[in-house]
Amino acid sequence: MSTFNRLLLRRLHRVAGMAALGFIASFWLATVIVELRGNMGEITLVKTAIAWGLIGLIPVLMATGGSGFALSGGTPSGILKTKLRRMQVIAANGILVLAPSAITLAILAQQGRFDGLFVGVQILELLAGLINIWLIGLNIRDGLALARST
Repeated sequence: MSTFNRLLLRRLHRVAGMAALGFIASFWLATVIVELRGNMGEITLVKTAIAWGLIGLIPVLMATGGSGFALSGGTPSGILKTKLRRMQVIAANGILVLAPSAITLAILAQQGRFDGLFVGVQILELLAGLINIWLIGLNIRDGLALARST
């Protein structure tokens, strides 16, 4: 890979990674704020917006993972291997927990069903989101360390 292409790929990786963190953190923070306020209309609005926000989040996560894998050279080791493992957990968490939770919560909120199911899924979504925020933060930390060492 040429130096120019590698530089572009590194920039794409940084921008996409920060955008992914921004999406997830804003979803998480908006959820906590409206839940604490307790306004059902605001909760419905936020849950619906988050479900639609997946349209932006999913490509950003794909760009982050794909560019990271390309930058690793295909056979990562050391810190790169650790970052890849974290990204696999982040992706699985997003596909298996966060996306279905976001859609379920939007549907339940639109139906006015703020019952035990809603609360249970909401707790699961908040925990899974916090885990992804933490893992992305660790990947950013390790990525910055790698960038300083090269």
